[in-house]
Amino acid sequence: MAGTQALTIAASGQTDVGQRRDHNEDAYLVDPDLKLFVVADGMGGHAGGGTASRLAVETIREAVGQARERDPRLFESPAGVEESPIPDVLRRAVEAACERIFQTAQAEPELTGMGTTVTAALVEGAGAYVAHVGDSRCYLVRGGRIYQISEDHSLVNEQLKAGAISAEEAKHSRFKNIITRSVGFEPKVQVDLMGVELQEDDALVICCDGLSNLVDDPEILQVVEETSLDDAPARLIALANARGGDDNITVIVIRARASAQA
Repeated sequence: MAGTQALTIAASGQTDVGQRRDHNEDAYLVDPDLKLFVVADGMGGHAGGGTASRLAVETIREAVGQARERDPRLFESPAGVEESPIPDVLRRAVEAACERIFQTAQAEPELTGMGTTVTAALVEGAGAYVAHVGDSRCYLVRGGRIYQISEDHSLVNEQLKAGAISAEEAKHSRFKNIITRSVGFEPKVQVDLMGVELQEDDALVICCDGLSNLVDDPEILQVVEETSLDDAPARLIALANARGGDDNITVIVIRARASAQA
């Protein structure tokens, strides 16, 4: 868009098995060429969860890459965030992942019932586009504040919105690991789509609930603001592990910096 500040995007990601699990069912993607960033938190047992998250990341990467090859103009559109065609590209990529995971589970009985969360961000120009299913999260850090821009698809969040429980009760609920929407458990899925016009010095944080269940939003904000990009994911993971690390922990931090205009 004319007059929009040119931005340079840099990102760093890391995953960790945590303190209580003997295997990692998370998968993540940091692809600077596609400017595509994905966190997937798999479920469905030792084989199923890891397979679902891996298939999700692979399929989304392939789908976005193929869309860029077929029609690069989609990614060069001068349209603003609300008119951009990129959210449809992301939605179709997540839907393709859902279908692939479901079909794989149908073909291999030991994988029956597997699924995964998906939170994927694609950055183009000053626009960040997010596709989301499940209870992994995407945060925007801007001007000393942190905003959760994805909505948890979880039983606890439904109870919270209905006023049935308080925010404090939600933190300790025994139902906090029950999600209401996932990728691959059924053949089709409804995908939440969001767009953010990035500003200089903004950051995006994508993480699984292995982090957000143990590290509060203000703490995430503090680490992202005070730590270098390369070190921020490891510091956040270390915080979660210090508090028990009861799940796999995956974090991607993305930063937008000003770049010289051509």
